Amino acid sequence: MVAYVIVPGIGGSGEEHWQTLWERRWGHDAARVVPRSWDEPDLDDWVDAVDRRVTDLARRGDEVVVVAHSLGCWAAVEWDARVDREGRLARDERARRAPVAGMLLVAPPDPAGEAFPRAAAPSFSGLAVRPLTCRSTVVASSDDPYCAVEVARGFASGWGSAFRNAGHLGHLNAASGLGEWDWGRAVLDDLVRV
Repeated sequence: MVAYVIVPGIGGSGEEHWQTLWERRWGHDAARVVPRSWDEPDLDDWVDAVDRRVTDLARRGDEVVVVAHSLGCWAAVEWDARVDREGRLARDERARRAPVAGMLLVAPPDPAGEAFPRAAAPSFSGLAVRPLTCRSTVVASSDDPYCAVEVARGFASGWGSAFRNAGHLGHLNAASGLGEWDWGRAVLDDLVRV
């Protein structure tokens, strides 16, 4: 059985966001991370929130797939970078947990870009792009105001991810009018089937 960890960006993905719609459809097979604040994100807190959800779902015996959007992509990849080979966060002695089977990383913002929310999320600045330990796909838009498509393609290359261009759809959020976003679900299905 596949279970999904939902990692939204700043604001937590509202009612009309595709992440929320997918989460509703999946029911108990999905769990959203719960950081202390959606509006004043702290990287360590968000990484811990990802770890809690992944660990919870892995304990059920599910194959875990992370579905991240925007700033949530950076929380997910930083979580992956901090987990050692024995499945523990490098800075603590948490119980061993199963690795994730895959990550769908949608619309990662460019930390070096002008639109990056440095004031709201200073702890997310200056993160390194390192190869991920699981299979992954980056989805970006040709006209995302938070990240040029060439930069997103570079993130995908550095993470060892497949790359998919969604076309001219802005930040791939509720304002993009995606609804259930069937195209995105097809990309996720391809990732899960591998």
